[in-house]
This record gives sequence, structure tokens and C-alpha cells, in this order.
Amino acid sequence: MKLQNTLIYLAVLTVFFSCKKEEPIRGLITKNAMVVSARTEASNIGKQILEQGGNAFDAMMATDLALAVAYPYAGNLGGGGFMVYRLNSGKIGAIDYREKAPLAATKNMYLDSIGNVIPHLSTRGAMAVGVPCTVAGVFEVHKKFGSLPITTIIKPVIELAKKGFVVTKKQEVRLAEKLKDFKITNKDSILFTKVWKKNDTIKQPHLAKTLTRIMNNGSDEFYKGQTAKILARFIQENGGIITKEDLANYKPVWREPITFNYDDLRIISMSPPSSGGVAMAQVLKSVEAFDLDKFGHNSVKTIQVLAEAERRAYADRSYYLGDPDFTNIPQDKLISDAYLKNRMASFSFKKATPSSEVSHGTIDIVESNETTHYSIIDQFGNAIAVTTTLNSGYGSKLYCQELGFFLNNEMDDFSSKPGIPNVYGLIGAEANAILPEKRMLSSMTPTIVEKDGKLLMSVGTPGGSTIITSVLQTILNVHEFKMSMKEAVEAPRFHHQWLPDEIRMEPNRFSNDTILALQQKGYTINEERSPVIGIVDGILVLPNGTLEGGADSRGDDAAAGF
Repeated sequence: MKLQNTLIYLAVLTVFFSCKKEEPIRGLITKNAMVVSARTEASNIGKQILEQGGNAFDAMMATDLALAVAYPYAGNLGGGGFMVYRLNSGKIGAIDYREKAPLAATKNMYLDSIGNVIPHLSTRGAMAVGVPCTVAGVFEVHKKFGSLPITTIIKPVIELAKKGFVVTKKQEVRLAEKLKDFKITNKDSILFTKVWKKNDTIKQPHLAKTLTRIMNNGSDEFYKGQTAKILARFIQENGGIITKEDLANYKPVWREPITFNYDDLRIISMSPPSSGGVAMAQVLKSVEAFDLDKFGHNSVKTIQVLAEAERRAYADRSYYLGDPDFTNIPQDKLISDAYLKNRMASFSFKKATPSSEVSHGTIDIVESNETTHYSIIDQFGNAIAVTTTLNSGYGSKLYCQELGFFLNNEMDDFSSKPGIPNVYGLIGAEANAILPEKRMLSSMTPTIVEKDGKLLMSVGTPGGSTIITSVLQTILNVHEFKMSMKEAVEAPRFHHQWLPDEIRMEPNRFSNDTILALQQKGYTINEERSPVIGIVDGILVLPNGTLEGGADSRGDDAAAGF
């Protein structure tokens, strides 16, 4: 985002939050159903499926694939994600369609002969690509819960690809920023090496053909059919190691979500290989005993206690968490009251606890900010929260022109070398080391919240390592500080991830007095690293049963419903 646009956005939101209003400022209100996503086109297609009698899971497939068309920055066929769901019966669950390391992957594949990380190898080009799994994920969800025919769901997405989507100002800026990377990474010119401007229309006929084959032949088209053959050949011709066997072997996994209580809320979030649910549980359970509502929103005390809880949770994240199919994770202990009480025992309001004094880990966390999230609540009372990604913006920057989509660079989310930070500054340990067919650790935190046994909220965000803190602050904004969903997603955010030892703050959103008071207590404040922290999308069930959408103005996000 260009500095000028960022400053305008921040000025608008500063005015927004400096005005005290008796009545909350609310987002879109609908009676029956709602979709909130990163693009108007995707939200509208999801809404269209719901209006035709489809459920949240039908709308998931439509919305997810529409994001692959209209939001190639993070929406994808070449990536993966996680979904948490709550049925109208109260039953909950989750699906992991996270990418895997190829069969030929090795622990030291990104290191040179003397053990140093080779620049760009895990972030750009074919060697950065994990086995894509979005198509497998959405089809697996439809197989279990879908109600409408596949053709009904995918046809509007194919039409969108043919008709094209209109470039927004934010997309113009992002495409311009990555243009050099596109040219470096791809052997030939691609659709996105053209200079695209605001209000241009991008048509994607190759992607439309790929989606048509998938619609006609199902998930097997992507993993065993013509598309799989084209994709495996393309990756190998560009120096990658993914094979037809890697694609044919991929399967999503249904998992038990993380659940925990905070006051009278029950929070349902993603379990490993996402670190989101565990880390958020650690933070919220660690601060539950403090009177945050009395401290005040974004007050010095509130920032202190949350930052210190975050510091400790991210230290644990770096050391203990990874793919549960490969790593023994002491999950129950990590979120137990006794453990968390002991972790917070060294906390004092008088001064910061240096990260050097907080075990575990010897490492710093780096993870892409360029994910995307969408939330859906249908007219039947089912709710889903889905976070999906290519990792970095436009993933590996490698674009398969014949198939019409970008490929992920999720291999960077492994610990290429334990103790060395990734592109987002996140540090990893042996629990997240590379192994064949292993899933890489993630911060994605799709979350559903209940209150008094009833559905209250579906929420999530992109933001790499800041995802967890953005989601939990949004929940606290609604619960502790009585904000509407719109106010909650727009509120200024901050973040601490253990290493580097600093509190990141959105610039010009916090008072000088607050920053000075924190600095006097020993905190390092960084307002430059993250001009924007998270782009939260959420849906809140209001007391009268209507739905309020919170579509974050930090992006082009939009709510749609009826």
C-alpha cells in the first residue's frame, strides 16, 4: 500500500474512533444469511448460492473459487487453507487442507554447502511450492456437507473468470509492487506482467477452462487428470520437485478444533498444524483474570497485559508446534490453567519482561501477511470460518499460464534452518523442520465464537504472524469493549510475537502519551514494520438474531447477504 493511501486510510479511521457515539456504527445488517470476504465479486457469488437454497458449505466452495479468480493476491487454486465450522445443531469440526512438502523434500533443501540459507529459494519460484490442496479441500467439504450440484456452484465462478474482474486501486498498487518479481520468476511473459491500472478488467480464459474441467471431472481432475499432468510438468520444467505422485497422494484431513472458554464465551478455533487456536487460547486464558474492560480499550495496561501474554505464547509456538502427524504436541498442557498461570508469574505492570528471559525457543517468526479470510453464516444457522493462502502475495510469483493460476510458496513456512527467521521474522524449531509429506506450521486462525451455547461470531483475518493477535483483539473488542462488529474490525491494532522484542503498532493510531508510557516501562515500539495489521472479516449475530457484517476497510473487503 502506498504511503499516501495508507495515511488517508489512517486519518479516516482516526476520525472514526475519536468520535464518541451513543449508538455503535454498524456494518451491513441482514436477516437471514451473510458472506464477508476480500472481494465484492466473491461475497456476491457466495450470497447467490445461499439465495438458491444452498448452505454455508456450498457457499464456501463458490466463495473460495471466486477469490481464486478475483483476488489472485491470496485467493487460489494453487494454495491451501483451514476451515472451522459449527452446524445449526451445535456440532463443531474443522478441516485441514494445508499444503504438504513434496516426497523429494529434505530437511536441508534450502541450505548451501556450508549450511547457510540460500536467498529466495524457499520464497520464489518452483522450489518454494508445496503440494497445492485448495481444490481437494473444497470438494471434501462439499462431499460431506454440500447440498447443491457442483455445476450450480462453479458455473458463476467460470463466468466471472470469462467476464473478468475490475482492478481496484489497491490491486493496481500490489500488482505494480510485484511486477519485477513476476518477470524474474517466469520464463515467459504472463497475464500479470502487463501493467494493470485501476478500473481495468482482467479476463482469465485459461483459468475458466481449468475450472470447467474441475467442474466436469471433480477433484480428481486437479490431482490425477489432465490438469495434474500439466501442473506437474510445469513445476518440473521450472526447476521444482513436485510430481504427479505428489498430487495423486494428497488428502485433506478432518481435525478436532481447539475449544476453550473465556468468560461466558466458548471459542472454537483451528488446531495444529495451525498454531492459531493454541496460541490464541494461551493469550486469552492468560489475560482472563485481568479487568480489561476497566483498563480500557488500547490503554497502557491493556496493551501491556496482552503484549506480555502474546510474548509467552509466541515463544511456545516457535518451540512446540508443528504438524501433529509428525510431532508430539503437548497441546493440553500448553492451554492448561496451571501452566499459563506459571507462565504469567513473571509479569509486572511496572516493567517489560525481556524476551531473552522468556523460554521457549531460540528463534524469530516470519510468515506471510498476504493470506485471505472469509466468514459465512447461512439461513439454516450453520457457520463457517475459512482462511486460505498462497503464503506471500501471489505466492511463489510462479504463474502457470496454461492453467491460469499462481502457485504458493508455503515451503517457506517450514523452518529452513531452525533458529533462523523466515520472511516474516518468525523463528522455528525442529518441530517445524522439513520432512516429506509434512504440513508446514501456520498462524491461520479461522474462529467461531459461542455465547451461552448460541452462535455469536465467525471471524478471521490474513496477516501472517499477526493473524492470531488480530483475531483475539477483535473478539475482545466485541466482548470486553462492547463494539459493533464494524467497529471491532476497524479498531487500531498492535502485536507482539516474542522475537523481535517489540510491540508493533499501526502508525498514527495510538496516542503519543500511550507510546511514551510503554517506552518508559521498557517496551520497544515499532510503528514502521506494519502499516496495516490484519484485514479482519467477521459476522456477528445480534441479540435480535440478525447478522452484522464487519468487512475491514484496510482491504477491498465486502459483506453481502439477504
